[in-house]
Amino acid sequence: MRKFNGRFVILVLMGMNIYNNYAQGYKMDTPIMGWSSWNTYRVDINEALIKKQTDAMVYNGFKKVGYQFVNIDDGFFGWRDEKGQLHSHPERFPNGMKVLADYIHSKGLKAGIYSEAGANTCGSIWDSDKNGIGVGLYGFEHQDASLFFNEWGYDFIKIDYCGAGQQLELDEKERYKEIVNAIREVSSRNISLNICRWAYPGTWVKNYARSWRISEDISPNWESVKHIISKNLYLSAFAGEGHYNDMDMLEIGRGLSEVEEETHFGMWCIMCSPLLIGCDLTTIPEKSMDLLKNKELIAINQDPLGLQAYVVQHKGDGYVLVKDLETRQGTKRAVALYNPSGKWCSFSVPLETLELAGVAEIRDLVRRKNQGIVKDVIEYDVEPHGVKILCVNAEKRLERVVYEAEQAYLNDFDDLAKRSRSVAFMPFEDASGGMTVCNLGGHKKNYAEWNDVYSKKGGRYEMKVFYVPAEKKQYSVIDHKIEVSVNGERFSFSNLEKERSKGVMSVAFEIDLKPGYNVIRIGSRYTWSPDIDCFTLKPIHQD
Repeated sequence: MRKFNGRFVILVLMGMNIYNNYAQGYKMDTPIMGWSSWNTYRVDINEALIKKQTDAMVYNGFKKVGYQFVNIDDGFFGWRDEKGQLHSHPERFPNGMKVLADYIHSKGLKAGIYSEAGANTCGSIWDSDKNGIGVGLYGFEHQDASLFFNEWGYDFIKIDYCGAGQQLELDEKERYKEIVNAIREVSSRNISLNICRWAYPGTWVKNYARSWRISEDISPNWESVKHIISKNLYLSAFAGEGHYNDMDMLEIGRGLSEVEEETHFGMWCIMCSPLLIGCDLTTIPEKSMDLLKNKELIAINQDPLGLQAYVVQHKGDGYVLVKDLETRQGTKRAVALYNPSGKWCSFSVPLETLELAGVAEIRDLVRRKNQGIVKDVIEYDVEPHGVKILCVNAEKRLERVVYEAEQAYLNDFDDLAKRSRSVAFMPFEDASGGMTVCNLGGHKKNYAEWNDVYSKKGGRYEMKVFYVPAEKKQYSVIDHKIEVSVNGERFSFSNLEKERSKGVMSVAFEIDLKPGYNVIRIGSRYTWSPDIDCFTLKPIHQD
């Protein structure tokens, strides 16, 4: 069985600010939607099969609700000739890949293709497909890019990392940078490129990709779906501005229970993952098809803000996630009450936790039914493996009070586990939300950043930073500091508690915020920070 796989998407638009974009009326690219061949067929694909799935996408109404891409994964390769020219498989794709792209385009859809960052594809390693040997991009970046996008006319490419990583142990950042630059040099088209590294590869990825995989390959079982959701719970700050954390292809219609399918699709939608169907579209069950065409769930995935929902409450087994819809700092928000456990979970969510107040209208987006109005608190019992995906429209929007460390953009973060002491998420039972961020600091680039600290009027605030003294390691000196930067103004604290047994501690001080969005950073330029739990903001009303 192939253990790892992925999708990676590249966007040519760089250096744009989300707030400026909306002020100028810029329309951001939303997560891609479509179908991909890998989940059901792996390398056993051919021209007739792809055409059949293309026809089924249109016939079953997926195109009408926004699914656009038909992506051909591993399995189309034939060989490289003596000039290095890549050829498709003569039996599986006898008419070549351009004919197939043209067919997909003739149906009003977009065509996607696959390659490998190294020399040998994942199919050659995990599926014993000898045609995948020597056909990767390594050494043929410009040549293959011109073939895929200029000659064959494909619109999307997924670039895997089996040959580059498992065989050659190449550097991810440098390897993908080389590939992306080659694509940009040979094609002026807006190619959607998906990087497949089976873990969040690092903050560099946003400069090269429209989306990136954050986990191993998905499987059609609950444990796999739950694991991938858990991997993405605290990655919301790394998505946005037209770039997305890819939770892998959908396993809807491939054996999950009805409840599990609703959770699978609902969480992919609210977490703004690309939506790529992975089942046989000619035999998909009716209920699965209706779920995949749920316009209200699709709308929160395709919301023009392009935001990934983040965790605002974690009590017991349940997680509450939220994100703005349509307007930042508006009164309409999408909310997920997520129960990954094997038993019923009771949720009680104060509206103020969602930064809302007054009377709120509730709509269940999975059932597509209004749930009436609430005041003060939302309460539901959610079944095992289940989720409630709600649209909450309230009278008032409140300023946020608590900013969790696990909601921050961690500038030095990756999930590749190549360093022994890298910044990471660390559970701590007594922390707000049960989670902290550890190993911040050590150098000036290893900081946590919140770039969405909103104040309606600006002014003076009390800021309180909550921290947990870090564990003392062998041969280490406890000289931890907390350095806070508020719109560039720096505050430093060194007289901190050193005993971890004391639990969550805090430092408080006064800051000035400007009206609108502010940027706050926490780190330590020359030594380590203690584990950071969260910070709170309280306006100081001056006479």
